[in-house]
Amino acid sequence: MPRPRKSRKVCRLPDNDGFEPLHGREEHTPIVINVDEYETIRLIDREGFSQEECGKYMSIARTTVQQIYANARKKIADALVEGLPLGIEGGDYALCDGNCKAYGCRKSFQQKNTKIPELPKKENVLRVAVAYEKGEIYQHFGHTEEFKIYDVKNDKIISSETLDSSCSGHGALGGFLKGLKVDAVICGGIGEGAKMVLKEEGIKLYGGVKGNADEVVAALLNGTLDYDPDIKCSHHKGDECNSCASKCSDKGD
Repeated sequence: MPRPRKSRKVCRLPDNDGFEPLHGREEHTPIVINVDEYETIRLIDREGFSQEECGKYMSIARTTVQQIYANARKKIADALVEGLPLGIEGGDYALCDGNCKAYGCRKSFQQKNTKIPELPKKENVLRVAVAYEKGEIYQHFGHTEEFKIYDVKNDKIISSETLDSSCSGHGALGGFLKGLKVDAVICGGIGEGAKMVLKEEGIKLYGGVKGNADEVVAALLNGTLDYDPDIKCSHHKGDECNSCASKCSDKGD
């Protein structure tokens, strides 16, 4: 029987899970590097680690690092030369606890000085966070600056409050929402990395949603919410979307 492959340890998920060319082939299928491949690029090319140091941090052999790193460099080269979109998702990895300073690990959102607002939660209350902008559902989760928080009991909204997230990037937002004891999130576009973060935090996702925030939450409570369980941010150019840093309203490809 083959020995099961050990998960590669990574510091945290990247804040941006995709990039696209400025001109030309943004509508083409992106080249995808896995999260563990991304981590070797971060550690070796950005942090200046040797392959041996990278292996110690990721809890894998140096020869495995060589293979992962070579695969990642080849994919990045192909994307640059061919002018193709580049995505970051998937792979066989496990997130670390954020305390490995000796190996360049970045602090998690909970370890930063940013203070999570105090929002006491009563028993038997469902807490729903909506990616929010000017009364509407914001269309790119990773850059949500405000969430409207709804507390629900017996299928009725008992309170709501709008909070500044004070952060960006799906890793940080996942920690922010966990700190608020959120049970479910409603948003528009969302990348695979962000979906994984919410799943790891035990937060239910309702993505691909548009419209007035209050009306959307009402639809959730009465069972008529129109959402897309397979939503992803396409990073394609269009009327409202030209990068991960902009509003992304596309559903799927």
